[in-house]
Amino acid sequence: MNDHTDATDDSDSGGNRLRLPGRADVTSAIGRLAWRRRNARDQRVAGEASARNAVKLEPGAEPGPPLADATGTEDDDDHAATRFVPDPQAAAFFDVDNTLIQGASIILLARGLAKHKFFTAQDVAGMAWSQIKFRVSGNENADDVAAGRDKALSFVKGHTVAELTALSEEVVDTSMLDRVWPGTRSLVQMHLDAGQQVWLVTATPVMLARVIASRLGLSGALGTVAEEEDGVYTGRLVGDILHGPGKAHAISSLAEAEGFDLSKCYAYSDSFNDMPMLTMVGNPVAINPDGRLRKYASENGWDIKDFRTVRKAAKKAMPGVLAVGGLAGARAAVRSSYGVRTMGQIRRIF
Repeated sequence: MNDHTDATDDSDSGGNRLRLPGRADVTSAIGRLAWRRRNARDQRVAGEASARNAVKLEPGAEPGPPLADATGTEDDDDHAATRFVPDPQAAAFFDVDNTLIQGASIILLARGLAKHKFFTAQDVAGMAWSQIKFRVSGNENADDVAAGRDKALSFVKGHTVAELTALSEEVVDTSMLDRVWPGTRSLVQMHLDAGQQVWLVTATPVMLARVIASRLGLSGALGTVAEEEDGVYTGRLVGDILHGPGKAHAISSLAEAEGFDLSKCYAYSDSFNDMPMLTMVGNPVAINPDGRLRKYASENGWDIKDFRTVRKAAKKAMPGVLAVGGLAGARAAVRSSYGVRTMGQIRRIF
């Protein structure tokens, strides 16, 4: 018998052949386990680095955009029933993409940087398509996350912190503030009015997250930290992109430093991938949730707030689209649902 063939056991009286793990199976399993351990370590490092780099902003340093000027709708009666009690041990943590603002902040940043020749239009289109896949499927793809990380590192390497901060301010002022969901902005203000700290927790670069927080008068931001030496980015991350468990590590470290009682805190997100952040606080809230988060939130009695309009109808059709035509069908459905034909138009939606 060839030593490399699958081992079997023919002793079953019914003739069933029991397949035992081969060398390739064991090697693959060990590889997956090693990747999980490495990813868990990188997320812990990313979270702790994000908390260390958290800079508390001056309260009310910058006024937020008028609600009437922001994109979206809100239910005034729903918000009228929401009130927060002043408590220095309570804080609110908000995801950014599609929770606070409509769309993906990293794509909005990339589009702005493309004007300064940091990116090509093709680069931006590729990132936009990765976001569309994520919005349709609700799953973070490891390859897409890695590609996004490598692209982010390629554009910051060799540039100064001051340069990228100035460009981030330009992008926020020209492309992001008018995309803030009014309903989410209202919730943010209610926490601030109650004297509670409000922090952004996002996978986007912390330099960009800080600018958003400053413009909205928030307490600060936890985001992905890029390594720097003497005010210049090295092209490496501290840990990894801040997402999933990394966000939970960041919040835990910040809570310890600030004296927050997590059982009194609030967390807001649109994505099931933020479950580590949502389940660590006493008051999780799903905003514009994806399908899996909506289902879980509904089954567990969480608050659900949806500030989207026409996009809801298209998303309801997506599971069927994926079953029939995969992502190619999803792209066609997005184009059909919104009457769009080009990637540029799709980017404006997402």
